[in-house]
Amino acid sequence: MNHLSLVRLLPVACLLAGCVLSACAGMAPAPPGTPAVAGQAAPPVPKYWPTDGWRTASPASQDLDPALLTQLQDEIEAQRIPLHSLLIVRNGYLISETYYGSDTAATKHDVWSVTKSVMATLVGMAQARGDIAGVQTPIAKLLPGKVDANKDAITLEHLLTMTSGLGWVESDPTFGKLYRSPDWTRFMLDLPMAGKPGASFSYCSGCSHLLSAIVSERTGENPAALARRELFTPLGIRDYEWETDPSGLPIGGWGLRLTPRDMAKLGLLYLHQGQWDGRQIVPAEWVAASTSKHTPTDGDLGYGYQWWTYPRWKAFAALGRDGQTIWVAPDHSLIVVTTAATEGHGPIFELIDRFIMPAVQR
Repeated sequence: MNHLSLVRLLPVACLLAGCVLSACAGMAPAPPGTPAVAGQAAPPVPKYWPTDGWRTASPASQDLDPALLTQLQDEIEAQRIPLHSLLIVRNGYLISETYYGSDTAATKHDVWSVTKSVMATLVGMAQARGDIAGVQTPIAKLLPGKVDANKDAITLEHLLTMTSGLGWVESDPTFGKLYRSPDWTRFMLDLPMAGKPGASFSYCSGCSHLLSAIVSERTGENPAALARRELFTPLGIRDYEWETDPSGLPIGGWGLRLTPRDMAKLGLLYLHQGQWDGRQIVPAEWVAASTSKHTPTDGDLGYGYQWWTYPRWKAFAALGRDGQTIWVAPDHSLIVVTTAATEGHGPIFELIDRFIMPAVQR
């Protein structure tokens, strides 16, 4: 394992970490001390913003128990949990950063469905600019001339909450059919209806790609350009990749490759309710709606607007296939990031429940 700023290397602390999402034109400054949203406690105002790089601190200095974080690493090794990276941020400081195998801080990783949370962020930003109407707007109005009459009841919110009713089956064969299609938007809109919109949760990565099509249609620009200018550049995210469909649209449901430190920046943006360095990058109301439970799922988690909710710790998360994670607990000013090759997120949630959250001392 390659350890950076890990508890076993302490007391080395408070060093500047290397850089790894400038203010947006037209964005109004956010007033200091903006109140918390959605019942969350307002996290402390950062003493710095990691636009040009994360600062490190010891766990103890940020009221985390170093002994439990040492046990955390022992458990990862003993159970041979296939993590590629594990980062813990508290109060805006990187207090633990570990890379496994050949991965380093510079390694860009497929984040899979974490991409969905980024795409939903762009939807909220476009809505704030007035390009996209409210979430109750039928997608037929957002993609004029492209949606069949029998799909008139599908709204933007149905796409955001995975309740569209479209007959998508989340499987590799379905992805194969999509990749063979020359027009991914048409492929999705031609799917039969399998249920009533809003009736039930059915995970649909292809539906997230329709969000990309909607952002493109309503803003008149490629969503990747919007993301680069108004999201990634302000946060200092420079080294990334985003796969596109045959038309050049960034894939809405997967396809981003990010470094773990940049994943943590996205977590920090949402921890601070869309604020970054004195500016409101994403509307606070959108952050609150995105990270609130709108529909139940098969497990303990709930689903918001392309973000998962984790009620045990009043947390929310962007989750991707094979254990890619941005986990945020606002009440504790805590962010956990993993890249991995696990079977689901069970092992990662267990590490959070057994070691990371119990390490929080106040």
